[in-house]
Amino acid sequence: MWSNLFVQQEEDGRMGVVGAGQGGGLAGMKGLRGQRRTNKMSDSQEEFWVELAQPKDFSGNQTCQMAHYGLWKGCVRTLWVADIDPERTSCGPAELPGESNCTYFKFFTSGENAVIFKKTTNRNLNLAAAVLALLSLTMMVMGSICIAMSLSKGVLFFLKPASFCFILSGVLVLLSVLIFHQSVLALLSSDHSIPLHHELSWSVACVGSAGAILIFGGFLFIVLALPFSPWQRCFPHKNSTT
Repeated sequence: MWSNLFVQQEEDGRMGVVGAGQGGGLAGMKGLRGQRRTNKMSDSQEEFWVELAQPKDFSGNQTCQMAHYGLWKGCVRTLWVADIDPERTSCGPAELPGESNCTYFKFFTSGENAVIFKKTTNRNLNLAAAVLALLSLTMMVMGSICIAMSLSKGVLFFLKPASFCFILSGVLVLLSVLIFHQSVLALLSSDHSIPLHHELSWSVACVGSAGAILIFGGFLFIVLALPFSPWQRCFPHKNSTT
């Protein structure tokens, strides 16, 4: 989900920041600017959970910087101020063409925190959000297996564990989103030297909606497992005697 077109791992474990004031950075940006009407979003720009943006005039030159990240990876982008909506005060959005510098978080390998615009991530909160998301996915798979067995065997018994798995999966998804939001707030409060505007992306809304749907589906399967439900008309109990 958080795969990207270009990933750069730095030795100090920090998220790389493109040097907009350096000649090489500006030269690369000029090449991108000439193609900004035809560039498409890379995978690293399409799906992320939060967007952090500096004021577009913070650096005082033709470029500005913003960052976006999810559970596993983050990217710092350098954009042209001329491409940004004049009514927008912060750098962005991430869909604009520019140079990206992405790296996977090292929470799961060396246990290092990431640094984004001098702000430090909270490793424990980020790990908790990622683990809950993985547990939710596991429960979702288990619930799907129970549904498949119920359909193939015609046994209502499997609807009950399926409902439990889906409800628990939905709750874990919602908890993951809440903890992730707390990790974003902790990141912003870790340093106040650089003002940042933060905004949760549409991916978070999709994840939250998915959690609500999972909980609703779990309760629906409980209703179907009750006696005299329409499900029993399609899959009546088989007599144990012949």
